[in-house]
Amino acid sequence: MLSRPISLAIVDDHALFRKTLKNFLCEQQNIHVAVEVPDVFTLFNRLKTTPIDVLLMDIFLPGMNGDEALMNIRLQYPDVKILMLSMCTDMDLICDLLEKGIHGYISKGDEPEDLLQAIRTVSENRIFRNRLFTEALYWNKQNTFKSVAERNHVLLNEREKKILQLMWEEKSNKEIADALFLGVRSVEKIRQDLKEKVGVKSTVGLLKYAINKRIIGASVQKPDLIK
Repeated sequence: MLSRPISLAIVDDHALFRKTLKNFLCEQQNIHVAVEVPDVFTLFNRLKTTPIDVLLMDIFLPGMNGDEALMNIRLQYPDVKILMLSMCTDMDLICDLLEKGIHGYISKGDEPEDLLQAIRTVSENRIFRNRLFTEALYWNKQNTFKSVAERNHVLLNEREKKILQLMWEEKSNKEIADALFLGVRSVEKIRQDLKEKVGVKSTVGLLKYAINKRIIGASVQKPDLIK
């Protein structure tokens, strides 16, 4: 957990919304809005001199859409945690963004408390698991792995399955290592090897695979109960 205030950047082309959001966040404990800009080009200029922890960004932006921006941010600032904040709740879009490396997706129709929880969660390098996240995991599970999982029969050992279960329980690499009597680096390597083994590129992809193959706990069969 960060011992200093969480440094935030807000990117949204609607000035009233952006400034109102900034004022609200500045009133919160341990949150500092370091950057507040209307577009991605201005954001990149500011990030050259202003480090941030969490980026709040709409998916639809002038000049460069959120998808392009995400790829550039991931390339130039890999340590920045990205929260998408949008009115769009298209499941295909959200699923695609999660697999490309965002840490969470918040609807502008959500409660302010949800946003604060999301900011604090992703600042700890954890994925924010709200209803949209869960629905996105389930959205295209029937088709996601046909190209790999049905062509190649993938067998996972019990340790690999246990790691997937612990990941679903939001355990950190250290907590997983302690539970399985492994080193942290061993856990990191197993997670990376798992991605290559099942043919996915992200943690979200691994969780979707585990759901599809019924590896993770029975509670995932009721996504409306998962927060």
